[in-house]
Amino acid sequence: MKNYKIETKCVQAGHTPGNGEPRQIPIIQSTTFKYATSEDMGKLFDLEASGYFYSRLQNPTCDAVAAKICALEGGSAAMLLSSGQAANFFAIFNIANAGDHVVSSASIYGGTFNLFSVTMKKMGIDFTFISPDSTEDEIRAAFRPNTKALFGETIANPALTVIDIEKFASVAHEKGVPFIIDNTFATPVNCRPIEFGADIVTHSTTKYMDGHGSAVGGCIVDSGNFDWMAHKEKFPGLCTPDESYHGITYAEKFGKEGAFIYKATAQLMRDFGSTPAPQSAYLLNLGLESLHVRMDRHCLNAMKVAEFLETHEMIAWVNYPGLESSKYYPLVEKYMPKGTCGVVSFGVKGGRAAAEKFMKSLKIAAIETHVADARSCCLHPASSTHRQMSDEELSAAGIPADLVRFSCGIENYEDLIADISEALEAVKAGN
Repeated sequence: MKNYKIETKCVQAGHTPGNGEPRQIPIIQSTTFKYATSEDMGKLFDLEASGYFYSRLQNPTCDAVAAKICALEGGSAAMLLSSGQAANFFAIFNIANAGDHVVSSASIYGGTFNLFSVTMKKMGIDFTFISPDSTEDEIRAAFRPNTKALFGETIANPALTVIDIEKFASVAHEKGVPFIIDNTFATPVNCRPIEFGADIVTHSTTKYMDGHGSAVGGCIVDSGNFDWMAHKEKFPGLCTPDESYHGITYAEKFGKEGAFIYKATAQLMRDFGSTPAPQSAYLLNLGLESLHVRMDRHCLNAMKVAEFLETHEMIAWVNYPGLESSKYYPLVEKYMPKGTCGVVSFGVKGGRAAAEKFMKSLKIAAIETHVADARSCCLHPASSTHRQMSDEELSAAGIPADLVRFSCGIENYEDLIADISEALEAVKAGN
């Protein structure tokens, strides 16, 4: 599959049936697997043979879908998880322990910000948050001797800031740590961060990859490029024997191409059990088969809506990285020339009250805690997904209190614009 185009990989990668085998990925809805002898099963527990023994760790359906996403991102190994939150947690916790430190862009999804700044802090991992627009020197200044990773989002949810992947990756590698990037909004159809130096890519597959609001899920893809053994003093979990798993040294046994995912599976999935259901993986694969087609329409609709909003008297500001007026447009041209995403952020004149009136007046777009779906939806993050953040934290994350996040689905853009126009007229009449 390596030489095929992204569109072909969306449809064909991950599952190659043999003669007389199912054309569609089979749903292996089983918790356990039968073996003839204890010795056979023992080889699996020792990671000496490939196969399955318990679906909390691995399942054939989930692995086939993970292989497809791995092919789409151009990685060496991947794993599915039960949610995007689990994916980001595993990606960090796989290499950072109590007493360690991570540098992260401040412009990230509110749930991820809370995971890092509150929950993982309770686990003894400290985070420093920096502007996504930081210079190389500003990124360097945030590092400490115990820093284990640099984290960011390709296109931040919902601030829509665009990160300079090569710049962040360059500083991370200079400091001897991996650059981990959440590529949920862009998807590998529009951006492949590994090609620009990212080491680990995460996804909330719940969004565009699933695309139909069917199943919550997450994914981690390892580029296979980061040399853990070259920095073994920083990453003892990968480069010294794991006494909880037969004394395996993951970086030695599986090399830089497989160590990260093997450890995350054998150790973290074993202990935390953030297991995706085979049925959910099957639904995700159905979404992936049309991802390339849907992303074209999402981006077209978002551009048309953004252009309309830019000229409307009731709109205070518009943020869409695909607009030439966006300060991130040069980065979009570099990293995402085919398009960005289907999400537009904007402020309705009149502040919070006007934003609520606007959303209540929409007929096509529903108010949901969801985003990046085939059906248009909208949200006021300050009072929902990011409500745990203070006004100062919201500002630092690039999320003004009046921000409306509008996720353009794959409907006709003329209908979306008409719906938005009528809702804005309702706000105007109410004023």
